[in-house]
Amino acid sequence: MKKLIIIPAYNECENLEHTIRDVKEHAPDYDYVIINDCSTDGTAQLCREKGFSVIHLPVNLGIGGAVQTGYLYAREKGYDIAVQIDGDGQHNTRYLKDMEKILVEGGADMVIGSRFIKKEGFQSSGLRQMGIRYFSWLIRMLTGARITDPTSGMRMVNRDLIQLFAAEYPKDYPEPESAAWAVKRRRRVAELPVMMNAREKGVSSISPVNSVYYMIKVTLAVILACF
Repeated sequence: MKKLIIIPAYNECENLEHTIRDVKEHAPDYDYVIINDCSTDGTAQLCREKGFSVIHLPVNLGIGGAVQTGYLYAREKGYDIAVQIDGDGQHNTRYLKDMEKILVEGGADMVIGSRFIKKEGFQSSGLRQMGIRYFSWLIRMLTGARITDPTSGMRMVNRDLIQLFAAEYPKDYPEPESAAWAVKRRRRVAELPVMMNAREKGVSSISPVNSVYYMIKVTLAVILACF
């Protein structure tokens, strides 16, 4: 099977080298592509100097547009499996074999790496955990599916969802919405307990200032996705 790792990156120059090193060490049977979302730091130069596999977007599309670009690439190149990880080094690619087993042998359509099943490793701030529990509750109320970490950016999908996400994908804060969207369309979403790392450098895209907007926007998007 052809397998691809999609790495959306916006101003992740300080973290990308570590991320690619982890991919090559723990997932050598996967291809990868960095989606440089019109970064304003040294991301583009780093990719050129290191010879990384990269797509440079001419304008900033946001996380949803960057990830969808990866799915479009996966569809056009005929990949059977696509997995997305963040460019900030939070996700450990050593879990990909176990995720792939659930996807291929277990019959799942999407596998999400969840930090909240065993609650080991980096757990995020208390305020963010409250938000994650809220979205978990919301998705369960609307779909009946229990997803413990709906905001996780570490997720693997099969060819069916590659095709669907290449054609249609949420543009802004897409993780909870895309998970709910998959469940409502009768795709099987499974989770695997993983340990994540704290971001060492750079700044998260979700700041305290825009967290209220995030909660309202994602709530409405999840509701619309379900109906």
